[in-house]
Amino acid sequence: MDWVNIAFWIFAASAALAAGGVISVRNPVHAVLCLILTFFSVACVWLLVGAEFLGVALILVYVGAVMVLFLFVVMMLDIDIAAVREGWVRFLPAGLVVAVVMLLQMLALIGIKAKSAAPFPDNAAAAAADVSNTAWLARRLFTEFLLPFEFAAVILTVAVVAAVMLTLRKRPGNKTQNPSEQSRVRAADRVRLVKMAAEKPAPVADAGEGEAKP
Repeated sequence: MDWVNIAFWIFAASAALAAGGVISVRNPVHAVLCLILTFFSVACVWLLVGAEFLGVALILVYVGAVMVLFLFVVMMLDIDIAAVREGWVRFLPAGLVVAVVMLLQMLALIGIKAKSAAPFPDNAAAAAADVSNTAWLARRLFTEFLLPFEFAAVILTVAVVAAVMLTLRKRPGNKTQNPSEQSRVRAADRVRLVKMAAEKPAPVADAGEGEAKP
């Protein structure tokens, strides 16, 4: 067994363990850290087999953007934020473990030569056509696999709409706004003019009027 296979099994095992930690740990912050490690391990597998574009895109899009969104959602959950802030030091060991594992994975990728990696599917055809891996992937994605690509886009759009609808459920005590009712409102509903008859003010008594006369 060469170093490429050993690195693959290490990356795959770390991804599987981190994915199991996402659904097993009870702390939401620890779950997010495990999910970051899962994405990074899968990206290392993509880089190991020669799919540089997919690996870099997975790190930039998911680890760099989607995880920020996940953290934002975690902070909006109905959890005791004060209790989380009080013991923030307890999250340091988990963060250090994730950082060390990611550093070791990067060092392992740097140590393995790209020419010894397993070839990506149709990589030989891409090299024969004198195109990069990114160009080959774009041509295949928007020609041969265009229909599955569009189906994936529709599924992701439906998932986004469903997530928004789940977060818009009514809860007791929350103040919400209804944009449709706000757009249908009329000027007469916002302002009401009331006409009142003018009244003469009552006469003000002098200060010395109540004093006793000598």
